[in-house]
Amino acid sequence: MGGEGLKKRKGEDKGREDRESIQSHEPQTMNLQKQANLFLFPFGPCVGLISGICMIVGTIIGSGIFVSPKSVLANVGAVGPCLTIWAACGVLATLGALCFAELGTMITKSGGEYPYLMEAFGPIPAFLFSWTSLLVTKPSSFAIICLSFAEYASTPFYPGCDPPPVVIKCLAAAAIVVITIVNSLSVKLGSYLQNFLTAAKMIIVTIIIVSGIVLLAQGKTDNFKDSFKDSKISVGSISLAFYNGLWAYDGWNQLNYITEELKNPYRNLPLSIMIGIPLVTVCYILINVSYFTVMTSTELLQSSAVAVTFGDRVLYPASWIVPLFVVFSTLGSANGTCFTAGRLVYVAGREGHMLKVLSYISVKHLTPAPALMFYGAVAIIYIIPGDIDTLINYFSFAVWIFYGLTVLALIVMRFTRKEFRRPIRVPIVIPVIVTLVAIVLVLAPIISAPELPYLYCALFILSGLIVYVLFVHLKFSWAQKISKPITMHLQMLLEVVPEEEVTK
Repeated sequence: MGGEGLKKRKGEDKGREDRESIQSHEPQTMNLQKQANLFLFPFGPCVGLISGICMIVGTIIGSGIFVSPKSVLANVGAVGPCLTIWAACGVLATLGALCFAELGTMITKSGGEYPYLMEAFGPIPAFLFSWTSLLVTKPSSFAIICLSFAEYASTPFYPGCDPPPVVIKCLAAAAIVVITIVNSLSVKLGSYLQNFLTAAKMIIVTIIIVSGIVLLAQGKTDNFKDSFKDSKISVGSISLAFYNGLWAYDGWNQLNYITEELKNPYRNLPLSIMIGIPLVTVCYILINVSYFTVMTSTELLQSSAVAVTFGDRVLYPASWIVPLFVVFSTLGSANGTCFTAGRLVYVAGREGHMLKVLSYISVKHLTPAPALMFYGAVAIIYIIPGDIDTLINYFSFAVWIFYGLTVLALIVMRFTRKEFRRPIRVPIVIPVIVTLVAIVLVLAPIISAPELPYLYCALFILSGLIVYVLFVHLKFSWAQKISKPITMHLQMLLEVVPEEEVTK
């Protein structure tokens, strides 16, 4: 009996120690899981209507409105068509976002377009989307924004002339490196930086709009007379103008990345879209009107940094405010792009469509360090040869192929997935219009003014088929033998593990 009692007491002591050990580690494990989930769903579990509107406005307004006015005007040639294009881009972004709202409430999965294409068309289009996003659209977007930042940051130091291209590219590369490091070191630091830069962004937008309204009230309307005179309208020029305008509106689909975190998504998702995007449209039109109150079409086209020229003429001697806050705005947009960069990679890696190491999480910092570093490296490559206008055309061509394909998926699933619950159901005419516009946007520049970059982009997208067949479908053993040691060494070097290991 004594031996049995001793064993019993030892068993109870061991059980108590185990429970204490579990309890002592439980808060740490829960904290790890909470922080890892912060990476996957950084905007929190309770995003309401106001937060949804703020996210749309804060994501869309970035570098585009300070870069694209010059390019839109260059393609259409006059003030009237220019303002019309800006309004039409806002309408198209709203219609596209409503289509994505139906998709997002019907298929509540992270990863943006990826799960919708997977459900409607199978793994190949979904893989081509992730392949193109990983190597073209996301890094080129990052590069464009940082080039915009570099132009505005360097312009005040070169009065009367354009900054040297090497200075712009070095500054842009430095911005990419700094933003990548910040987001690799801390999710919280990246989030705080984003909040500060978003507030700065709205300050400069308000300054420009209010200044323009005051000037209009003073009778500065000369540049709006005969506003359609000397316009050059063709299908190709309108498409290229749309490319540049829609670049400024890019981000209209961002709420689909946090559908699961929206409070009452069936109400707040469409309302956020119907309020947020028209609000951005009004801001963009008013900003362009402000530009034209102080600059003729020729002067705007000759300006190396439109907002800086506006500030020099309207706010002198406080004109330094404009480039400073535009720099904050573009940095905020770049930081936001980097902040959400790992989500698509995570989903594609989980499906086995990308290198697993790109979906890993840093053990120390709980950030998607490999994905962020990869994005930064590819973005720097895009900076070396490209200028902003070329990159925007290259980006828009690729991204609108998949926007159109995703909206087409909505039409297809109306017939092939009738059993799906659709809390939000848009009239079928809306996705049909968006799909037709996407086809025109993709084909018109190629037909009217064929250029090699479009061919290179199309060939690159199609080359993903070869990668899919070799490494995803057939899964050659030699590829696995090569990738495993690379993954292992990168894991040890970067101290990263799969996300499920961090949270379990």
